[in-house]
Amino acid sequence: MPKTSPITSVSVSNDLLDINVWLALVDEGHRHHQSAARYWQASAHLPISFCRVTMLGFLRLSTQAHVLSEQLSPQTAWATYQQFLRIPTIRFLSEPAELDTTFSPLTEAPHFSHRLWTDAYLAAFAITSGCRLVSFDADFSRFPHLNFLHLQP
Repeated sequence: MPKTSPITSVSVSNDLLDINVWLALVDEGHRHHQSAARYWQASAHLPISFCRVTMLGFLRLSTQAHVLSEQLSPQTAWATYQQFLRIPTIRFLSEPAELDTTFSPLTEAPHFSHRLWTDAYLAAFAITSGCRLVSFDADFSRFPHLNFLHLQP
């Protein structure tokens, strides 16, 4: 990928990846793998993070049949997660103490849907932590004040 990618032109201090990006990264057969790999290559210099929700989601979904082209065993899912954390630019972020102050208003907005609870949590986590949220899910664009990179397939 050329170094002039629009992904690299954005000033970011830390990316919080949504579960769908982690899954696409580990599965070459995933429909978004190429896009995730381009993001990964272009963002190799950036700190990239898991939080508890994305870590749990990665472990849960990677061990389910029909999510990845080849389902991971729990042991392999843990090993893959731990392998990510051994990369110097990847970290695990603890929940910020002020998270609920941001999370609550996102869920109390008019027309909030029950299917957006986890998205609202991740948006609030990213906002409170000063991260850019990276996802294939366009629903994140609905959250005000969120620094959001919508990866395109």
